[in-house]
Amino acid sequence: MFVHELGHFIMAKRAGMRVDEFGFGFPPRMFGFKKGETIYSVNWIPLGGFVKILGEDGTDTGDVRNFGHKSFWQRFSVLIAGVTMNVILAWVLIAIAMTIGLPTVIYEDEQLPASAKVRNVQVGILEVAENSPAKEAGVKMGDMLVRIANEPIDSLDEVQQLTKANEGQPTVYEFQRGSEKYEKTITPRVNPPEGQGSLGVALGSLGRVSYPWYESIVRGFTTTFNLIVLTLGAFGTLIAGFFQGQPVGADLAGPVGIAVLTRDVTQLGFVYLMQFTAILSVNLAIINSVPFPALDGGRILFLIIEKLRGKKLNVKAEQMANGIGFALLLLLMLFVTVKDVTRYSEGFKNLFQRLF
Repeated sequence: MFVHELGHFIMAKRAGMRVDEFGFGFPPRMFGFKKGETIYSVNWIPLGGFVKILGEDGTDTGDVRNFGHKSFWQRFSVLIAGVTMNVILAWVLIAIAMTIGLPTVIYEDEQLPASAKVRNVQVGILEVAENSPAKEAGVKMGDMLVRIANEPIDSLDEVQQLTKANEGQPTVYEFQRGSEKYEKTITPRVNPPEGQGSLGVALGSLGRVSYPWYESIVRGFTTTFNLIVLTLGAFGTLIAGFFQGQPVGADLAGPVGIAVLTRDVTQLGFVYLMQFTAILSVNLAIINSVPFPALDGGRILFLIIEKLRGKKLNVKAEQMANGIGFALLLLLMLFVTVKDVTRYSEGFKNLFQRLF
C-alpha cells in the first residue's frame, strides 16, 4: 500500500500539483510531521493510505497547482501511478527471488535452462486436504518432509513406500518449516477418500531454482505478466460464481486474513514472503484498476468521460459517487474481516492464551 501511494505522490509532484498530505492508514491521525508544504502522517486505521492533492475532490481553488487545472494526461498519470508501482514492485520482488533461488516444483521429465542452478531438492507438501490426518496434525502447504519412522526421505517413491507400510499405525513424521523442524505422530488411513491418499497431502519435489541477475530481470517480468493473467482469471471466476449464486466469502481475505497468511508464509522463509508480497501487490493493482467509484479505476473512468464530453463532470455528483463507493468498500471490508475472524477464531484463541 505504501508503494501504491508513493506512486501517486511522486507523479503528483512531477506534474506540479500541490500535495497537502501523504498518509499511511486512514484518519484519525496517530502522528505526523510537515516538510515543506506536505504533511507526512501515520494514521490509526491501518486499512490503506492516501495522498491528499489540492483539488482532487473536484473543488476549484483557482490555484494553478490544483489537480483540476492540469492536463488530461497529467491527471491520468497521477491516477494510474499507484497501479503501475504495484506491478513494478511485484516484478522487482520476483526478479530478486529468482536471483536468490525461488522455491519451484521439479518434475522428472522437465528440462530446465542451462543457466538455472538447482539446489536443496526435498519432498515438499503442495496441498493439504481438509479433514485429513495431515490437516489434523497441523501440517501446512510448503512444509518439507524429512523423515518417516526415523527413515530419511530423499524421493517421492520413498514417501509412498513408507506410508503404505505404516497404514493404520501411528507413525512419527518429521517435517521442516523454514529453518525449524518438528515431529508429528500421524496415522496413515487404510481406506482414504478417492484422490487424497493415506495422509491427505499432495507431494512434489521442491528445489531452489536460481538464475543470473540479468536473466532474472527478464524472467521476473514474464512471471509478473503471467501472474496478472492468472489473477484476472481468478477474479473472473469469482465474479461469475457470485452472479450464479455461489458463495464467495470463503475465497476472500481482508486485513485479518492477510495478517494470518503473512504469519504462516513468514515461517516458511524470506523468499516465500517475497513471493507472497508480490502476489498481494498484483492483487492490489488489479483491484484498484476496477472502474468502481473511490477506486483508481473509477476515478480514471470519470476522467475519460470528462475528456469525451469535453467539459467537466458535475462536482457534487462525482463526490457523491466516490463517497458512496468508499462506504460500500468499507462495508465489504467489514464483512470480510468478520468472516476472517470467524475462520481463524481458534487461532486467535490460542494466541490470546499464549499472550495472557
